[in-house]
Amino acid sequence: MFDNLSDRLEKSFKLLKGQGKITEINVAETLKDIRRALLDADVNFKIAKKFTDDVKVKALGQDVLSAVKPGQMMVKIVKDELAELMGGTFADIKLENKPAVILMSGLQGSGKTTFSGKLANMLKSKKGRHPLLVACDVYRPAAIDQLKVLGEQIKVPVYTEEGNLDPVKIAKAAIQHAKANGNDVVIVDTAGRLAVDEQMMNEISAVKKAINPDEILFVVDSMTGQDAVNTAKEFNDRLDFDGVVLTKLDGDTRGGAALSIRAVVEKPIKFVGTGEKVDALDVFHPDRMADRILGMGDIVSLVEKAQEQFDEEEAKRLQKKLQKNTFDFNDFLKQISQIKKMGNLKDVMGMIPGMGKALKGMDIDDDAFKHIEAIIYSMTPAERENPSLINGGRRKRIANGSGTDIQEVNRLLKQFSETRKMMRMVSQGKNVQRMMSGMQGQGRKF
Repeated sequence: MFDNLSDRLEKSFKLLKGQGKITEINVAETLKDIRRALLDADVNFKIAKKFTDDVKVKALGQDVLSAVKPGQMMVKIVKDELAELMGGTFADIKLENKPAVILMSGLQGSGKTTFSGKLANMLKSKKGRHPLLVACDVYRPAAIDQLKVLGEQIKVPVYTEEGNLDPVKIAKAAIQHAKANGNDVVIVDTAGRLAVDEQMMNEISAVKKAINPDEILFVVDSMTGQDAVNTAKEFNDRLDFDGVVLTKLDGDTRGGAALSIRAVVEKPIKFVGTGEKVDALDVFHPDRMADRILGMGDIVSLVEKAQEQFDEEEAKRLQKKLQKNTFDFNDFLKQISQIKKMGNLKDVMGMIPGMGKALKGMDIDDDAFKHIEAIIYSMTPAERENPSLINGGRRKRIANGSGTDIQEVNRLLKQFSETRKMMRMVSQGKNVQRMMSGMQGQGRKF
């Protein structure tokens, strides 16, 4: 996400490289390029101009320390302003009441139904809630079926009323159903239209008035650019919603909606959809997103994702196996499974500082481990538990069974052996210098 904008901003900062200090002359050229980068990313012109004006005031007002280069100072100022532009601080959804009622709004095709399922899954798996999905899109038959399929997939109940075309009555009845059945969150999926019209606005306004939701979320396709911002303003004028959800942020989006929408409607972005899977949903943190746009990674989110898959008992068991040098391919498969659960692999790797730029143009999909998994699954149980059994004949059989060649099998076995040695050194607290030497040796071999 934001690849083009990140590249353009990086080139803009290079204009200050080698400069002894920030002056009105050299900062003007840099800011002119930054403004072009924002406009190319589909950011509203007025917002882009105000952004660069604010950066200029702060940049020229800075006493740059001798240890800090002008380019580095500009990056820091731009990062802080980007975070502020996108909301400044994290804004959570309100779930105090029981049941807490969340109302979805947005145009048809924006991803309301899919997001409703993702949100229910997140609240259930990460916050221990018992959500109820409510099908109030009575005009698009596929919407009800889609919500039912999502509900079955994440094991969350879906409230529907076949034949009832009154979304107000359905929503009110669903809340009573939730109270009677112990559901502490009610997520109401409403109808969308191809464009903003009076009938749609009147209908969703009536639903809002009838159920008095704790939270109204406006769901918008981030790939629609400035149209997303204009639509958000019209919805906000009628509904006074509480937050924005940007979907399809993993696609070929220029990022203008994410950077503009907060400034126009003065409502926080609360969630971003980053893929098609039910767990491809992230809580929005403006400061972390600013870091990612500027190629600084997002270590905090990476650690949080890892902790979600962390099993303390499994970690203790694994540490014992590492210390005894009995870490095997079954353990390796479990580690791969945990990494895959963290989300889109390229997106996860992009959270590591500096990796975003290194991965640019590379096609890393969720099947990146499939060759490794195929090789391991072609081993016998005994071979997985004791890799030293795998001789030349066994390697050839494993290669044939996995649809790979013997060189790939040899490469995996060698890498596994080196990885096991280093992991054992770390688990036993051996000095870092020895581990680094081992890693450098690996680099010379390949």
